[in-house]
Amino acid sequence: MAEPVNVRRLTDQEGQKLQQIVRRGSTSTVRYRRAMMILASAGGNRVPVIAQLVQADEDTVRDVIHRFNEIGLACLGPQWAGGRPRLLSPDDEDFVVQTATTRPRKLGQPFTRWSIRKLAAYLIRS
Repeated sequence: MAEPVNVRRLTDQEGQKLQQIVRRGSTSTVRYRRAMMILASAGGNRVPVIAQLVQADEDTVRDVIHRFNEIGLACLGPQWAGGRPRLLSPDDEDFVVQTATTRPRKLGQPFTRWSIRKLAAYLIRS
């Protein structure tokens, strides 16, 4: 059987930050639950007890504890789960915003306000 998983000793700063997250409760659910897991483990609770406390799978609790032991408080944030690649580069996005916030007359257009269709047509031509 594998050794029980325990969180490493918390620094004072880490302990204060975790307590702050748990006390406020207004942070994201992911951060709150992970902070609870780490504090419960630091308090000497075993993985099955922690899993019941936060209503999570035991493997999830183990993963959070291992990640905390490796990278510290950075483990509290949600991990990027992938997703569709962005269609616009940051430069393209800046161009769209700049164009949309500029009066059409300044860009040589015969109207005074952008509509979505007019803006899209202008951006395609540019």
